[in-house]
Amino acid sequence: MRALRVHTAGDLRVDDVAATEPGPGEVEVRVEWGGICGSDLSYWRHGASGTAVLVDPLVLGHEIAGTVSAVGAGGDPALIGRRATVHPATVEPDSTLPVRLAGRENLHDRVRYFGSAAFHPHTDGGFRERVTARVEQLRLLPAGLDTLRGALSEPLAVAMHAVVRAGDVRGRDVLVNGAGAIGSLTVAALRHAGAGRITSADIAPAALGIARRMGADRVVDVSSGTPLPEHDLVFEASGAPAALGAVLRATSRGGVLVQVGNLPGTPAPAVIGDLVTREITWAGSYRFVDEITDAVAALGGGLDVTPVITHRFDLDRAEEAFRAAAAGSGKVMLAISTPSEETP
Repeated sequence: MRALRVHTAGDLRVDDVAATEPGPGEVEVRVEWGGICGSDLSYWRHGASGTAVLVDPLVLGHEIAGTVSAVGAGGDPALIGRRATVHPATVEPDSTLPVRLAGRENLHDRVRYFGSAAFHPHTDGGFRERVTARVEQLRLLPAGLDTLRGALSEPLAVAMHAVVRAGDVRGRDVLVNGAGAIGSLTVAALRHAGAGRITSADIAPAALGIARRMGADRVVDVSSGTPLPEHDLVFEASGAPAALGAVLRATSRGGVLVQVGNLPGTPAPAVIGDLVTREITWAGSYRFVDEITDAVAALGGGLDVTPVITHRFDLDRAEEAFRAAAAGSGKVMLAISTPSEETP
């Protein structure tokens, strides 16, 4: 079967790889759509993502959806033909979670994630025609939710988890700095959670246009030198250390800043003095727990996040797709296989 693998930095190939038959407790999903994430781009550009460094070729991709095509021994045959997305995380059996972190399974010390080189052997991802997963990783898509939109469940879950980290946002005015895919999805997640007036800030007018369509009430183009408006609840979604000074300055005294944009794993200069003098609570947000279930339900219930999709490419145009993803602000989708009709 065809699979998109990164071999070293800059070396992206559509390879022929062997398929793995599902065993007991597993299912096989015929992957139809996949979204390109920042970590996929990082492996392609740098041969690493954060502290995870490529040692062997890696099948990329963790934002996927498709149709269940087979079940392992003893599995439920009624699953075959159902549209589904996949929770990409699997906790290693020897992983530990302190009692104080109960319910925060994303903070296990050993979690394998689709398309990640964090461990060796690496954990291949879902940019392949068929992928095998544990049945508990499966999230069935409700009737009417196609696999293109279903593949947005994973990044929407990241945004929803960030909103959870902020506490009750109902009626609150919010600033979201960064209008890339995660920033715009954070806007949508905030709107879905009942936030009040949402302001989105970015340096790219096109990205701000997407954020507006995702539910932002106001957009601020900071490339013109316009300062960020002060808010007591701020989400930092750009992941740019150079933006931290302005973002902290825009967080009111005693306010909360949720960091959902991935920051570099290497030293980087940033102006963060306001963290202390304004007594700001700075909360990190990492992946998600089970918000992917909430994301599927929200999408099935009518939450429209398709404005974040800017490009669609077939798998054989993967390198072109990655270049588009690196240059743009929205979500680039890969058609891995032709979508099939769902079994009633």
